[in-house]
Amino acid sequence: MPFSIALSGLNAASADLAVTGNNIANAETIGYKESRAEFVDVYAIAYQGMTDTTPGSGVRLADITQEFSQGDASYTGKNLDLMINGQGFFQVEDPNGDTFLTRAGAFHLDRSSTLVNSSNQALLAYDYNTTTASYNLEEPQSIRINADIGMPAATDRINAQFNLPVNETAIDPAVIPFSPTDQASYHNATASTVYDSLGNAHTATVYFRKVIPESANTWESYTYVNGNEVVPTGLTPGDPALVTFDSAGQLSSVVPSLATAPNVISFQALTLPGPNADPLSLSIDLTDSTQYGSPFSTNDLTQNGYGTGRLSGIDIDDSGVIYARYTNGVSDILGKVALASVNNPTGLRQAGDSNWVETYESGNAINGEALNGNYGSISAGTLESSNVDIAEQLVNLIIAQRNYQANAQVISTANTVTQTIINMR
Repeated sequence: MPFSIALSGLNAASADLAVTGNNIANAETIGYKESRAEFVDVYAIAYQGMTDTTPGSGVRLADITQEFSQGDASYTGKNLDLMINGQGFFQVEDPNGDTFLTRAGAFHLDRSSTLVNSSNQALLAYDYNTTTASYNLEEPQSIRINADIGMPAATDRINAQFNLPVNETAIDPAVIPFSPTDQASYHNATASTVYDSLGNAHTATVYFRKVIPESANTWESYTYVNGNEVVPTGLTPGDPALVTFDSAGQLSSVVPSLATAPNVISFQALTLPGPNADPLSLSIDLTDSTQYGSPFSTNDLTQNGYGTGRLSGIDIDDSGVIYARYTNGVSDILGKVALASVNNPTGLRQAGDSNWVETYESGNAINGEALNGNYGSISAGTLESSNVDIAEQLVNLIIAQRNYQANAQVISTANTVTQTIINMR
């Protein structure tokens, strides 16, 4: 009997040493969670269940559980290194379509520009619908980054804010007709780059000139793209748009203008020579333009188009939204990192490679989003270190070693007693 009891103790101490050794071995493993060996005593059931005088039968390993406490943050500076601050797991999918849960957030782009970890498991995210500006929260899927070319967008609006000098000497249009090549025929001009539907860049130039009679506080405005006149809607070629200010220098009218936006000049579509791009449909918003005594100035001149671009970087914010940045200054939303949770994390089964799979004891994985409900935030450029406390593990190592030695001593003592009985004459 003492031999079997001591043997169970040796097995228990050996298992404790193995668990402690595994913790120490994984002290630097990203996202690793410390394990703990849990033991229960073993008793034989005596006749009629009475065990008051029945010695124990030893010990057995009941379970090896993991402690899902937060690990320390390790800053890496790499945008695709992710850490969950709080509850939740990343979801990854291997090439066979099997899904795993993990806290290890070291990801990179593979040859197909898919976000994967070192085991070639793809990070799952919720797809972004650009039409509805919403995410598909039902079916997370792998995210592929368009690393080649960012799609262009044609310019259809220029936001401009000018100050036109009130003291400018008016030009007599009967004497000096407007010509973009004759600087004497206008007072001020400013240029902006605009893009067609193919991403080709063009130069749009807006000209202003004050004409007789001065009392009207009215300026003529002409717009040209690559030397081609852009005709205001409802007018004929050569007719200018008219911009009028009140006695306080504030913009009072723009003619012609949009009915829904009285400060916006709309233009007829312009077909540019060259590549087969769509006709360019422009409008210029002059809101907040003024006519003061100060010199001509351009306080704002922006447009909403852009050319083609190549991937320059990937950003992930604390809510898990994934942005692709392109060299043309555009940022596209690609999706949102899919997190998951289970009711009983200690019931998860370890699957290796810092992964877990759900079990009956853990409950089914529930999809979620960072910063929503009980889910934590996501930190990019940071990894979660192992939560193993080396000092604590070294103490556990000493305790397990002493337990092993003590149980070995029980066997030695039992052997001595047995020898004494055998040597009796």
